[in-house]
Amino acid sequence: MTSAMKLSDAELELMAILWGRSPLAASEIIAAAPADRDWSPTTVKTMLSRLVEKGALRTTAQGRRFLYAPAIGRESVAADQAGRLVDRLFGGRLSPLVAQLAASRDLSDEDLAELEKLVRGLRK
Repeated sequence: MTSAMKLSDAELELMAILWGRSPLAASEIIAAAPADRDWSPTTVKTMLSRLVEKGALRTTAQGRRFLYAPAIGRESVAADQAGRLVDRLFGGRLSPLVAQLAASRDLSDEDLAELEKLVRGLRK
């Protein structure tokens, strides 16, 4: 994913559906959309078109309908979104983000061990 691509929370929800199972037709994506969102079919189709324009989705024609599939991976989007968060809220510094998350969540011994392992790996 290029760093210029920005995805809204709603677009990320549609991407999550397609990362879980694809390719899907628009009608299948509409059916899989979160019920609490109460999106109209037109809204979902507009977001799908926007995602295709951005290069996040690709389409394949199947008869008279299109099937949608991710053109970018979840990992690259997660890395980009995390980088934006660190830049926007913490001036590009990662340690204040980690400190904030650690302070606001109950970290298990397993979580702490994973963080320690990560730091050791980064020092090498």
